Amino acid sequence: MKNTLIAWLFCLPFASCTSPVTQMDLSGQWTVCLDSTDVGMDASFGGKLFDTSITLPGTTDEARLGTKCTLKPALEKPQLLHLTRAYSYVGPAWYSREIQVPSDWKEKDCILHLEPVLWDTQVWIDGQKVEGHEESLTTPHEYDLTPYIQPGKKQVLTVRVDNRKRYDMSVNDLAHAYTDATQVKWNGILGDMYIKAVEKTRVESLQLYPDAASRTVKAVVSVYNSSSQTAPVNLSLQVKGKDDGKSYASVEAQAEAVKGYSTVELTCQLGDNAPLWDEFNPYLYDASVKLVSGKSTSLTTETFGLRDIRHEGNKLVMNEKPIFLRGTLECCIFPLTGTPPTDEASWEKLYASAREYGMNHLRFHSWCPPEAAFNVADEMGFYVQVELPVWSVTLGKDSATVEFLRAEAKRISKEYGNHPSFCFWSIGNELQYDFNILASMLGEMKAADDRHLYTTTSFTFEKGHGDWPENQDDFFVTQWTKKGWVRGQGVFNQELPSFDKDFRASIDGMEVPLVTHEVGQYSVYPDLTEIPKYTGTLMPLNFMAVKEDLEKKGLIDKAPQYLQASGKLAAILYKEEIERALKTPGISGFQLLDLHDFPGQGTALVGLLMHSGKAKVFL
Repeated sequence: MKNTLIAWLFCLPFASCTSPVTQMDLSGQWTVCLDSTDVGMDASFGGKLFDTSITLPGTTDEARLGTKCTLKPALEKPQLLHLTRAYSYVGPAWYSREIQVPSDWKEKDCILHLEPVLWDTQVWIDGQKVEGHEESLTTPHEYDLTPYIQPGKKQVLTVRVDNRKRYDMSVNDLAHAYTDATQVKWNGILGDMYIKAVEKTRVESLQLYPDAASRTVKAVVSVYNSSSQTAPVNLSLQVKGKDDGKSYASVEAQAEAVKGYSTVELTCQLGDNAPLWDEFNPYLYDASVKLVSGKSTSLTTETFGLRDIRHEGNKLVMNEKPIFLRGTLECCIFPLTGTPPTDEASWEKLYASAREYGMNHLRFHSWCPPEAAFNVADEMGFYVQVELPVWSVTLGKDSATVEFLRAEAKRISKEYGNHPSFCFWSIGNELQYDFNILASMLGEMKAADDRHLYTTTSFTFEKGHGDWPENQDDFFVTQWTKKGWVRGQGVFNQELPSFDKDFRASIDGMEVPLVTHEVGQYSVYPDLTEIPKYTGTLMPLNFMAVKEDLEKKGLIDKAPQYLQASGKLAAILYKEEIERALKTPGISGFQLLDLHDFPGQGTALVGLLMHSGKAKVFL
């Protein structure tokens, strides 16, 4: 049960704090045991290490574990559906390694952090089960190891990862959070993995709510006290420019932290000239909260930006100025690994490619990326649309799936809600069935976190929906309205090309901004010169089958011409599509499918760029 703390706020100079974060890196060599029959761990396990070695962060695909693919290139299913895993494993896998936390951690709490994991995890120390399990597809998994850790002693840490489907949140497993069509159903651990030593009384969460109009930021501090005694705490909040170090404000508060969770709010006035955040000037602030309780001191820092994203009628407005979303989809397409990157350098390359082609917006189709993607978007000034990990035509039939998605929304808000790039939030892609449940979910999400604009679904084929915004939509993503198409596929087969056409008749009377859904989708012939570039965990059996077919027919020399001709037509159609949207008052953006190749859903090669980001020469 949460308790609200009464805080006395007063402006004071902020004392410097140099306390480092104490943590033990767990990356490196582990042992692994694949448990395909789900035998599990019995009492005799004790806490032994396994026989097979694996490097983490990493996956069983990268370690070449599991079932080896024996398929050959062929113009048939499943080879033509998507890229093919060289080694495939779906089921429980047990990862184990020896640890020894420092002896001076005896007065600390020990928290295990794993980022990210697909799908369910459980943890053991020396064969003793750690309480709880985690199942998020989008946020790090964390466990309190304190009751099980003996500082200074060598112990065996074991993590069970089960990547089997837990909820029916996808049509034919196509949602990009859990699929073999783009990323794969990998088993392993990606990104940061460590044990951190934290104080018994500490800041568990720092949520920041900036107000651009008043140049203020409200900090909602969640304090956790693991001891049974009430603890007096002093909290200090300081706000500085992230890059220039300029000091903007500081406040302090005194309070009592009861056992468990408590909250305290602090508000800072940043000054009339505090810079705002947008795509042209992505100015960032660091908000640091220092907590002092008895002899213990801890520091927690979160980054935020001052921005006001809203709509005025059918226009998107950022900081009092209209904006137009020039967007493309990010469908978790990383063909060398089959997994999303967790390092900022990889995301910098991706965003830079999008920026080079005029983009200012990314839509994460039916998934939510890791922390690094938000960090880079913040720095580069990209407007991001996040979606829950769902693409369902039966949403509402299974209550367990709905409750999982509700919990996932709370986790996403807590983990990533501070990022100024996180501007837009959709429940999912092309959702169908029970729109009463969808309305309830959206209402809960909006009430819990007002830092984003929301839409019920990124388009839908559900009869009676999808052709006009739902009641709670802040923006509307669609292919058509009740008055006509807003996407080229419904027009270009019926009309001659024209320079004076737009979509204004289709959106007449709409009172929220419209963003066109997955425009493009003009198929391009495979670039067969890419085949040698697939040197990772995925095999291009689809591309290889096309090449073999051309060779049998004596047409392999025509492949460059097929690529050039289809690419040229696609580029012309994309151009006309984008220009019509730009010319239409009331349309506030487009979301391409795609700027680069899309290898899933039947090898739907609809983009103009290779995965490397290098342009194909069509124009």
